[in-house]
Amino acid sequence: MALIERIETIPLTVPLQHVYKGSYYKMRNRCTIITRIHTSEGVVGEAYNADTDEEQPEVLSIINEEISPLVIGLDVRQVERCWEAMLVTTLDQLRDRRLPMQAIACVDSAIWDAVGKLAGEPLWRLWGGYRDRIPMIGIGGYYGTSEADLERELAFFKDEQGMVGMKFKIGAKPPEEDARRLRIARDIVGPDFIFVVDANQGYRVSEALAFLAALDDDISLRWFEEPTRWHADWRGLRDVRLRGNVNVAAGQSEISRVGMREMLVSGAVDVVNYDASWGGGPTEWRRVAALAAAFEAQVGHHEEAQVASHLLASVPHGTYVEAFSPTRDPIFWGLLANRPSLLQGDFVLRDEPGFGWVLDEDFIGQYRTDRD
Repeated sequence: MALIERIETIPLTVPLQHVYKGSYYKMRNRCTIITRIHTSEGVVGEAYNADTDEEQPEVLSIINEEISPLVIGLDVRQVERCWEAMLVTTLDQLRDRRLPMQAIACVDSAIWDAVGKLAGEPLWRLWGGYRDRIPMIGIGGYYGTSEADLERELAFFKDEQGMVGMKFKIGAKPPEEDARRLRIARDIVGPDFIFVVDANQGYRVSEALAFLAALDDDISLRWFEEPTRWHADWRGLRDVRLRGNVNVAAGQSEISRVGMREMLVSGAVDVVNYDASWGGGPTEWRRVAALAAAFEAQVGHHEEAQVASHLLASVPHGTYVEAFSPTRDPIFWGLLANRPSLLQGDFVLRDEPGFGWVLDEDFIGQYRTDRD
């Protein structure tokens, strides 16, 4: 048996060079939590996820004070038993359940890394082994940046890194203005670069349809992500999908397979972009991926390439792994000491067991927030 002996957490916060603005949200810092599971076999499972900023202390408290007593002494290889033991932290109806689900995600990810190391296999192979690589797209086009900034960002994604496409932020401007901004981006990179648009729940249904109508005929979207506001429910997604004749992606705002089940039953999405780091970890993501397969939907993942790459490569209906620019996500570009270069647009995974990442200790020392 490989018993869980203790859980170690290291919070990181990296101030960003400027505030990044999406449809109705702002990002001032990039944050994460490194979680380490120490086992009786001497194997240490390690992962980083949970990008919550202001709520980070509460997520840490849930891990260290509530989850740790529940899983210490359990066999790390009994993943489902560990996950079920942690679920009780979500039952307090007086707090936001997103926070314990993030805490569970941190621990679940580290548990899986330990399982991979004990088995001597990378997680992409343990989870299904469909392929050892997944194409990568960038995330950008934020509001408040100039056309020159956009050109530099696209050059980084396409020319410097060799990514196959970009997720472009819209939803806060009139639909015609957002269509014009996307036109500028397309003119910079040409027709062979894939574009996804992400409104982050910024439009009404009528506005999302107006955006699609304003697009030039030569601009084809791979999908339209979270086109409508939260109170439109899944019907808004379905209406945009059917009336706009466009693939719709959503799911990052859901925190369980139950919500994703209802979204799929409603015919609301073509692509499920459930986030394992927000919604209970790889264990819950894999359940959602199975649901998506039953409905012939594809799967993506909201950010977090260090986890998402293994998940998406493991199944046949995976789409793209995502990455921001270094100024938007210095953690991805600075923390992974052995991050691979893209190969013909693909993020190539290794044969090292577990997630296989080596974390840069100098980076950790510079940005950890649990030491004075």
